[in-house]
Amino acid sequence: MVSRSATFASAWLGANSQSMNDRLTRLGSLAVTAPLQAVGWVDATMANRLTWMPVRGMSEDRLLILGEEYWATWLEDALLDVGRTLIKRARSEGRRVVLISDHLRCMIDPLQEAVGADELLANTMSFRDGKATGRLVDPVMARFGGRALEDYADKQGIDLTRSVAYGSTRADATLLAGVGEACVVNPSVGLARVADELGWPVLEET
Repeated sequence: MVSRSATFASAWLGANSQSMNDRLTRLGSLAVTAPLQAVGWVDATMANRLTWMPVRGMSEDRLLILGEEYWATWLEDALLDVGRTLIKRARSEGRRVVLISDHLRCMIDPLQEAVGADELLANTMSFRDGKATGRLVDPVMARFGGRALEDYADKQGIDLTRSVAYGSTRADATLLAGVGEACVVNPSVGLARVADELGWPVLEET
């Protein structure tokens, strides 16, 4: 649905910190961790935790305000047409539509209403005394699959064997492998290789 990465979103938050010292500290922290993610030295879940650690110390009110601004500036008018089309198709088939995002909920929350989804699963930051701790609440929405997916399906009464999932990055492979029908959309190189090996259909659209 969106083309902006969680790393971009975290960097944007850091660049919009209230003081110059905070900006330099947050962006510097992200600059140190980003290369570790790029070369695959940490798995998707740890990479996502590292991505949002620079938010530590921001007030909850500040994050909410910046989240609304980020949505309006970078996401609201840039949702991918292919995503809208797939959601409309799912609706016409009478399916429950669940969106999964590795963004912070305060930045992506409006997406659910914008596309008419039934539910949005996104990362949630933990807070202490009104300040972000830099730690994400489990489960982390980076590699959502396996036990976390099964537990969610059990609670919601969802039959995974009759479910359809779409993904675009290598981290989505765990989710795609857990449903009856998988499809990759505008895939990264890593996911394209997995799709080729497993025979998953590929959609290349904008």
